[in-house]
Amino acid sequence: MKRCAWPGEDELYVKYHDDEWGRPVVDDQRLFEKICLEGFQSGLSWITILRKRENFRKAFRDFDPQLVSRFGARDVQRLLKDAGIIRHRGKIESTINNAARALELADEYGSLAAYFWSWEPDAGSRPKRISPAALKAMSITEQSTALSKDLKKRGWSFVGPTTCYAFMQAMGLVNDHIDGCCVRDEIERARQRFSRPKSRVPRP
Repeated sequence: MKRCAWPGEDELYVKYHDDEWGRPVVDDQRLFEKICLEGFQSGLSWITILRKRENFRKAFRDFDPQLVSRFGARDVQRLLKDAGIIRHRGKIESTINNAARALELADEYGSLAAYFWSWEPDAGSRPKRISPAALKAMSITEQSTALSKDLKKRGWSFVGPTTCYAFMQAMGLVNDHIDGCCVRDEIERARQRFSRPKSRVPRP
């Protein structure tokens, strides 16, 4: 079976590629989890984060923004001692901050999903073919740069343009499985069936 090259032969990575990556997500907690984990990935590989994901979920109360936003200094110290996650003070404090910002967005837009899906790129802006070369040229896009800028304006951190595009790829806002990948067509059908969440406000 032909797949995108990036998962290699690692069983966990292949399962993530086949079952998760690129499938549209509307659940606010999973969206919040992913944008936070993408921030933790900065400077690292995604497989490193993926192998620690269950530890992250336990440490951050399954990434429930309501719970994480109430973390205090003791929680920061607890997390800095947790060998099961990435013990980076800046990224830990960023996740706590971003939880509060996520609640603000959900209140304004109706849901965190409504906000993020308002940034889905127009079909006309996408390449006609998704090749390895096309993917390499899209590590940062106009949409991911604009999303990053808007999030930062709202007080988020560790949400640069590359992080935002990786988030968009993973959560199904785009389908970046290469042409010929065994799950590309399946995911495209899932995106076609997917009911986009309605936003209370126009796209930023």
